[in-house]
Amino acid sequence: MRHAVVCLSLCLGLTGCAFGPAAPPSIVTGSAIRGSVFGGQQPYVLSRIFLFAASTAGYGSPSKSLLLPGPSTTLDADNLDGTYGDYYVLSGDDGTFNITGDYKCTPNTQVYLYAYGGRPAGPNILSNTGAEFLAALGNCPSSGDFQAAVPYIAVNEVSTVAAAYALAGFATDALHIASSGTPLAQTGIANAFANVTNLESISSGAALAATPAGNGIVPQTTINTLANILAACINTNDETSHPSTGVLSGQCSTLFSLATSDGTSNGRKPSDTANAAINIAHNPGANIGGLFALSSGFPPFGPALGIQPGDFTLGLTFPNVDGAIAIDASGSVWVTNNNNYGLDRLSSLGEVLSPPLGYPVDNYAGSIAIDGSGYIWLVLPLSGALDKFNNFGSMVSPPGGYKGGNCGVPPNVTPFNPFAIAIDGSANAWVANSYPGFVSEFSVSGSEVLPCAGYTAGSTTPASDVAIDGSGNVWTSTGNNSINEFSRLGSAISFTGGGLSNPASIALDGSGSVWVTNVNASSISKFSNLGTPISPSGYTGGGLDGPDNVAVDGAGNVWVTNGNTNGYTNNYTLSEFSNSGAALSPSSGYAGSYFGIYGSPTSIAIDGSGNVWISSGVSSSGPVATVPMLTEFIGIATPVITPIAAGLPAAPTADGSSNLGTRP
Repeated sequence: MRHAVVCLSLCLGLTGCAFGPAAPPSIVTGSAIRGSVFGGQQPYVLSRIFLFAASTAGYGSPSKSLLLPGPSTTLDADNLDGTYGDYYVLSGDDGTFNITGDYKCTPNTQVYLYAYGGRPAGPNILSNTGAEFLAALGNCPSSGDFQAAVPYIAVNEVSTVAAAYALAGFATDALHIASSGTPLAQTGIANAFANVTNLESISSGAALAATPAGNGIVPQTTINTLANILAACINTNDETSHPSTGVLSGQCSTLFSLATSDGTSNGRKPSDTANAAINIAHNPGANIGGLFALSSGFPPFGPALGIQPGDFTLGLTFPNVDGAIAIDASGSVWVTNNNNYGLDRLSSLGEVLSPPLGYPVDNYAGSIAIDGSGYIWLVLPLSGALDKFNNFGSMVSPPGGYKGGNCGVPPNVTPFNPFAIAIDGSANAWVANSYPGFVSEFSVSGSEVLPCAGYTAGSTTPASDVAIDGSGNVWTSTGNNSINEFSRLGSAISFTGGGLSNPASIALDGSGSVWVTNVNASSISKFSNLGTPISPSGYTGGGLDGPDNVAVDGAGNVWVTNGNTNGYTNNYTLSEFSNSGAALSPSSGYAGSYFGIYGSPTSIAIDGSGNVWISSGVSSSGPVATVPMLTEFIGIATPVITPIAAGLPAAPTADGSSNLGTRP
């Protein structure tokens, strides 16, 4: 079977193969979908249940209504413009509903339920137009048989929180959950829908404590707290809309004023709980005190947080995984494992796909990168070599790895001591050598293609990191407060200013701008593709404190881990900045509660679903950690093209622009 796979891969890359165009997927008539709508622990009566498929017509486009006229459905006469879809089913006195097959869906599209309005069960209770719920069903089966795939759907506040966070990268609002139609985008949104099953039980509507695979810890108390915040609006009679004015009062009004589109008083207020949940997921550091206060009245979900958190990020943690991270086109997460001299692979859901000790590596592995064909490259600093693996985990480099040059180097100095690696648009690997100032290039086959010992910018300080722009120019950061640019032919220019102060990690965005973290100044610097400083003295705020690792998401926003021990800090947090340098994270940063007991973050990567993955390990100057940890922050970023090299053009651009830092 391996031969068949290889032949198919070759044919996909060539013209003239005899397979012909694939037939478009058929729209399949579905079978019954059964479930219930509950507000907290009480049935929600006369809620309108709509069935939607996420759009593939482009980000921000409206979701597609799937219900058809039939015995179970009612024409939505008030909303024929499609605001809520044309047909719905109603929940009964016990909150249950039954869609008896009156829908069609296209296999491999992503489907969700949307429940609008209704009221808690009981006498003399008015309808609450602000009560809206979400529940993710996931992939439309090839048979259209959701009953077999998901026998029962529990729609409540927990299902709404789980869907809002997992789908945040694709959700403009509850009626506009969409992606582009590219294969990478379809993979990203499918993985996002699947991730809902890591947060809640779809059949019971209960927040999970552990992932179904058993190797991940779920922030159950935070999910329940967020559900309780929504329940404050949904489950009290005095929170219904006024029968004549339709104006919401009390806790619904408070929720909607706090959960705005941008987290500020200037943002757009939601008019319902589903969109409030999506806005909170988009702005997890905003208005924490006011939102947390809403959860404390009569919370129906537990266990919940007992004290106010620093933010409302949701982080799944996977123990015993720590190292450099890279993400491939399928959403799999590859992590170096230096406890075992191995390479770990996790699925997009965090399931371990590699052997117990990882795929064997020749020596201690440092940096990691994945090329556009899915090959994984590792640098081996101690042995002066590179290892290369295919995406099955098999090593394709020779025993001991690919070796660098051995000439023109003073005695007693390691000639090739690779520290960091990046892949260009031609799948060549560029390696920053800790021998001062050198970078080396390796071809797809592992041959060193530049002069022995590589190119130098004349620096006496080793390079800290390496990244490549759309022109094929190679950028490195160095500890002498400068960054270097190497052309494709090896000529080098050094740039200073912009607030550079012991620069560490480096990343490029789609415009070709260069972002660098400054450990000593607790700032980040931005340079144009011409090397002109854009940040006069570096951008600060957002919780920056000993910033180290940097990544750019699909909106061009910049994500930074804090806690580089060379910066003399134990403030292990995550910061976010807009592409213009404005701090988007709170002054204390995000997610300190996750890192505080595990140690300094060591690597960061963003996937095609908008999740941020961070590894953290023991730090000699920080809190004692019993195990290393990989943390996945659900839906906090904008989905981005993965692997990073897939964002680079095959033909270099004149201005360094590319698809780096853009959505798939």
